[in-house]
Amino acid sequence: MAELDERTGRLTLKLVYYGPAMSGKTTNLGALHELVAPELKGDMMVLETRNDRTLFFDLFPLGFATPSGLLIQLKLYTVPGQVEHDSTRKAVLSRADGVAFIADSQSNQSYTNLESFENLAANAGRVGLDFDKLPLVVQFNKRDLSNILSEEEVRERWHHTPWWPVIFASALQNEGVLETLELLLRRVYPILNNEFSLANTHQLDLESFVSGLLGR
Repeated sequence: MAELDERTGRLTLKLVYYGPAMSGKTTNLGALHELVAPELKGDMMVLETRNDRTLFFDLFPLGFATPSGLLIQLKLYTVPGQVEHDSTRKAVLSRADGVAFIADSQSNQSYTNLESFENLAANAGRVGLDFDKLPLVVQFNKRDLSNILSEEEVRERWHHTPWWPVIFASALQNEGVLETLELLLRRVYPILNNEFSLANTHQLDLESFVSGLLGR
């Protein structure tokens, strides 16, 4: 969960990109790293293996100072998608403030998406997160490929859920990645504001919170 260091005046948030193997989690972070203002980002770490591009996690910090002087630092992680790395997924998911679930839009990946989403819900409970209250955004990636679910099919399956609207994206083309992060920040803010009084104590409203972390 979010950690406030009173000594340094730093609030650190953790967002996790979750989803099946090869759905584009790492590609999302790579695109974000290109798109975010240089002064807000650090180096991105990528750990690659033969079986999975992100055996442990990717991470890059973003940050900005509020009018009150509070420094908000945002750390983004991905989890490995392959089934055998479930213990690593749980470790990375622990204490997350929000999750972006990256689904694969290809028609033949529907079951894999469902299996991964169910794994997310189960692992959230295992690491002490209330899944029903966890800020969550669903992104359907790879919209540039053929043989994908139509937007109508996705809408039919998701529009009755708490996570509608979903984001349609092509991370390889830098499309939908900023929108995914922005929507997630909008869903994270009310919880942070309730806990840390961002609006009153730190003069930070929702729009300033979002625009500050996106470098706008």
